[in-house]
Amino acid sequence: MARKFLKKSLGKRALSPVVSTVILTGAMVALLSITLVFANSLLLSKVVESDFNSAKQFMRTIGLQIDDVAWTVGRTETIRYSSKYGDVTLVSSALNYTVYYKLKGSSTYQFLASYQVGVLLFNMPISKYSLGNGYYELIFPSESNTLILTGTSAPVIREFAVEKLPMNDGSYLRVVVAPCIRSLFSTINMSGSTYYVKLYLPVLTQGSAPRRTQSVTVTGNSVEAKTVSNIASINVTVSFPSSTAQMGFDASFFKFPSRYQVINIPGGYDNSRLEFFVGGVAVEFGIS
Repeated sequence: MARKFLKKSLGKRALSPVVSTVILTGAMVALLSITLVFANSLLLSKVVESDFNSAKQFMRTIGLQIDDVAWTVGRTETIRYSSKYGDVTLVSSALNYTVYYKLKGSSTYQFLASYQVGVLLFNMPISKYSLGNGYYELIFPSESNTLILTGTSAPVIREFAVEKLPMNDGSYLRVVVAPCIRSLFSTINMSGSTYYVKLYLPVLTQGSAPRRTQSVTVTGNSVEAKTVSNIASINVTVSFPSSTAQMGFDASFFKFPSRYQVINIPGGYDNSRLEFFVGGVAVEFGIS
């Protein structure tokens, strides 16, 4: 009997290391699986974040190229990009800029011109990368508290990142290039002193879109100038056409610092002159 009891005890002891090894091995496999999933998620988030940051730089480059081609008919620039998750689109007629002027001695504004302008969007699906609904970041220029941007080095676009949900065209974190008006002021003294106000606005329109490559081509296709003399004041307004505002591209999307801006001509000049230059820019996607 003693021998039988000893054999049973030895058998149980022999099984214990085997069971422990199986349990430890299973635990290690589970931990490795969790670690692998976490590492893959972390790697994916870093890749998508890098993709989004690259999109910011790419869209700024587009904005600079728009300024280069808008004032020379026939000039063309192609900008290539590489993105695994994002894509560039154009929303036609997303903004409406209108310019009014008031002559010296008059108390009412008169209509000068109105243009509907397209905006460029780099769309990143929020299923891949999200910064939270309501996120907004002005990227370029870094600061702006006026509708019109002023100075020789001022851009003719605003670049910003925005995440607004819901919107009819999908759920995206976006980098936006929105054309804006640049103003320049100068004086000339010849037979009399003249104060000049020059306004510049690029108008983006949709070209072809074969999508053979990840690239955007911008081409200057027209330049138009409107002039008025003897002005006392200028009023520039921006509005949002109902066709695109219904999609969500409205004031809450663009977050302009104001919806209008008045430019008053300083006194002491014999004459004053407004020159409004509008450059047509065709935007094509995927042209190789």
